[in-house]
Amino acid sequence: MDTKPAPLSGGGKRAPAERIDLEVTQHSLFDEANQYDHNQTFKEAFRDEKGVLLWASVMGAAALSWGFDVQVNGAAISVEAFRRDFGYIYEGKAVLPANWQTIFNVTSAIGAFFGGLASGYIADKIGRKWCTWVGSWILCAGIALKVAATTRPLFAVANAILGVALGLYLSMAPVYCSEISPVVLRSITTCGVSLAIVVGQLLSNAVIKAFGERPERWAYRGPFCVHLHGTWYVRVILRELALLLFGILHGKERDIESRLAQVQETLRLESELYSNATWLDCFKGVGARRTMITLGAFCCQHLSGIIFVLGYSTYFFQLAGLPTSQTFSLGIGVTACGVAGNISSWWLVNTVGRRIVTFYGMAVLTGMLILIGVFDVIPTAAMGYVILGEASSPRLRSRTIGLTTVVQSLWGLIMNFALPYFVNPDEANLRGKVGFIFGGTSLLATIWVFFCVPEFKGLTFSEIDERFQMRVPARKFREYKGRLESDDQRNLPLFYPVII
Repeated sequence: MDTKPAPLSGGGKRAPAERIDLEVTQHSLFDEANQYDHNQTFKEAFRDEKGVLLWASVMGAAALSWGFDVQVNGAAISVEAFRRDFGYIYEGKAVLPANWQTIFNVTSAIGAFFGGLASGYIADKIGRKWCTWVGSWILCAGIALKVAATTRPLFAVANAILGVALGLYLSMAPVYCSEISPVVLRSITTCGVSLAIVVGQLLSNAVIKAFGERPERWAYRGPFCVHLHGTWYVRVILRELALLLFGILHGKERDIESRLAQVQETLRLESELYSNATWLDCFKGVGARRTMITLGAFCCQHLSGIIFVLGYSTYFFQLAGLPTSQTFSLGIGVTACGVAGNISSWWLVNTVGRRIVTFYGMAVLTGMLILIGVFDVIPTAAMGYVILGEASSPRLRSRTIGLTTVVQSLWGLIMNFALPYFVNPDEANLRGKVGFIFGGTSLLATIWVFFCVPEFKGLTFSEIDERFQMRVPARKFREYKGRLESDDQRNLPLFYPVII
């Protein structure tokens, strides 16, 4: 009797017995990789996953660029030369009309809207890295036009072009960091995206302080030029690091075979389903819940007044009557507090958890806004990026994150339209009373977090998928025990990563 293994059938297909053996091996390696993710300590990951940390830092540079631009646009209003060149004289002082403040900010948000919308399609076609590469070239064009602009319409067009690029940037950075990171580092790398944004805002305020009191146009052109250097960094480093191998990414100590099997299994399922993935899928079935969580996490930031505090703080201090040089220093202080709050969240998110930090952070923030009007260190800002990378479905992740950028842009449109009329001296001039408005909206966001945001701490993507598939309530996520977590369930059929 011929006992040779059955040959491959036509078209390269394996015989059933051989295919089953291969699947069993893949399942075993997949289980091994999941177990490794759970057992890996932070110290081990920090030592072995240097490639992950390096790549996350590179993508963080894209987020830094977004933070710099958002802050420099708002801070430019505080520069006398900018208001003089693009505004008019009101009661002896240079004032930028509220309608043009709105137009400048709205055009940037509109650009980000379309950039975010396009990012999902572009990322699926050419990949996350090359999507960021495209964004860097668009950003260079926008910055050049912004520096050269001498009229309001041209400046608005430059902001729109920049917005498209930054929409691509902001969509790619968190998804890339979450996908390459092991469980123990995932919260750190995604929090790092938020940190990069805040550092970009801090650098922007520092540059505005250095240039802002100059009498000529370079008082505001200088900060725009500085932005270009960060863009060059992203483009060049991404190209050079494209040669990194998978083994370098995860370190020599990692069992590459099991990790590769884990990635291959996920990619196999994704490839089967990608052709059927549409934007509508983000709003159907379990996918709708996951989309709601990712979008809601960023709505909370806007409802707590992040645009007002980070974009208008320096100008607000000037309207309060403080000397110009002192307001620039205070602007740096506000963003420095944001950096401190963000770094503190790294420890909190890994020890306390995403849900608790977000809920209690929003609750405390709501109380502060109501009590003292305008106080916002934004300790929960980093949570948005952590939740974004974990709650979104692998199959729909690029589209979901693109939608998140779109929703952020819509909130930016609303806030940037309303805020100039709230704070300008020739309009409502609400001053600190703005805090009461955001105190009320922040309270609504806090209630939503309590009922809708699950706890993802310590869970692999496959375990998160299982909980969503089983429709586990948000408050029960940590209590639920799936197949991979229960010793008495180990002999049950493998739960494949559910890609919804």
